Amino acid sequence: MSDNANDNPEPRVHEVPATDIGGGLALLLGLGGLLLGAGSIALGATLGSEGRTPASAALVTVGILVILASFIAMCGLNTIAPGQARVVQLFGRYRGTIRTEGLRWTNPFTSRTKISTRARNHETAVMKVNDAYGNPIELAAVVVWRVEDTAQAMFEVEDFQEFVATQTEAAVRHIAIEYPYDAHEDDALSLRGNAEEITEKLAAELHARVEAAGVRIVESRFTHLAYAPEIASAMLQRQQAGAVVAARKLIVEGAVGMVEQALERISEQGFVELDEERKAAMVSNLMVVLCGDRAAQPVLNTGTLYQ
Repeated sequence: MSDNANDNPEPRVHEVPATDIGGGLALLLGLGGLLLGAGSIALGATLGSEGRTPASAALVTVGILVILASFIAMCGLNTIAPGQARVVQLFGRYRGTIRTEGLRWTNPFTSRTKISTRARNHETAVMKVNDAYGNPIELAAVVVWRVEDTAQAMFEVEDFQEFVATQTEAAVRHIAIEYPYDAHEDDALSLRGNAEEITEKLAAELHARVEAAGVRIVESRFTHLAYAPEIASAMLQRQQAGAVVAARKLIVEGAVGMVEQALERISEQGFVELDEERKAAMVSNLMVVLCGDRAAQPVLNTGTLYQ
């Protein structure tokens, strides 16, 4: 993993629960205040019609104030759906996050920003990069992520969604240049041959890159992995040649075992005495028959082995 991925500064703010109460009681009190204010205004208007001007003015004023206070108080009501949260700020200062589902009430003078905590997908475009051997390859990845710390997501980065997208592309490019598409050594990691290990490393690097934004990586997978079109045919020939060599190696190993077993059986049963030259000829013939890619053509020898 790149050391730069761990150079993010420590976050200056962390998520804390906001001060809030159930919204049902606040809603009832607010509606009661509106009714009380309307009743006070109506009563003041009645007294005013009877000539009681001071009492009428006082009741109307109190009614208006009660209605305004009730309306302002009801502005603190929030509906929190599952998978959502509200980041609460008071005059620019972070005051906490509301995560409790349902109708909630908090200080009406605060601003409350809605933020989703549901899992999201981000799929990168197909990118052309050079692998560890310098071969141009094409690859794309999909990342499943969710907001873990709403305060960091809101205040530590400018736009956390764009931040995740940019860091995902950077991590995919970095992983691509760290490992080859196909490894030349048997014990080396490669993008094609060790997909599980590489995706685990990709997830670890992504987590380190986006941790500052309060984001947690749920899963990451490569969705596209191939050689670039300009070298695809050449690399296909190389893969085919490697497959042919591997198959021939297996055939030769099997043929050697069969020849060895044949010589041992002949020696054990002793029905034919073979000197070193005859053994060499027999081994040569058996190897040609067993390793050849065409059917053997028998040859009848009417003389001796030495003529």
